[in-house]
Amino acid sequence: MARVRNFSTMTAAAVALVTVGIVASGCSPTKEAASTATATTEASAEKAPATTTHAAASTDLKSLVPTPANTAVTNGPDAIPNDGVHLHFQVNGAPAAVMDAFKADLKSKGWDVTTIVTSGGGAGGGGGATYTGTNGDAYGVFDGGGYDTKTFVDVCTWPTKPADPNCTRGDR
Repeated sequence: MARVRNFSTMTAAAVALVTVGIVASGCSPTKEAASTATATTEASAEKAPATTTHAAASTDLKSLVPTPANTAVTNGPDAIPNDGVHLHFQVNGAPAAVMDAFKADLKSKGWDVTTIVTSGGGAGGGGGATYTGTNGDAYGVFDGGGYDTKTFVDVCTWPTKPADPNCTRGDR
């Protein structure tokens, strides 16, 4: 009889542990689980516009950047910190003219552009410009320069302005 009592006590303890485990793990009847899944899906749908995956952010940011006229080579988009993207263009054209035209193209794409620095470089000389800008919440740094008829343009864009919007120069 002691064995039966001992077995019954152990069985009761095991059932209690299993019950506690089910409750602790959040398992519930199917009906409640379905309503929980629906609530989670609805909550996710409400948050979807505010949440952007890195791949989606890269695509959206790239679509905000015009390709400079007379582009010979395009590299990127490459991922950079803070969910940003980097693009690099090699353009056939004088640096000052290329950057002036690129600034106009940025404005036509909805960018509010601020000129940080420009350098003219006369006919056959070097030159270029660096701009920053916003397009909605997006922030960009646009840096271009070169010599004679070859201009290199580096573009870095982020979903929002990062604390350190550093746009390193790409392959030259």
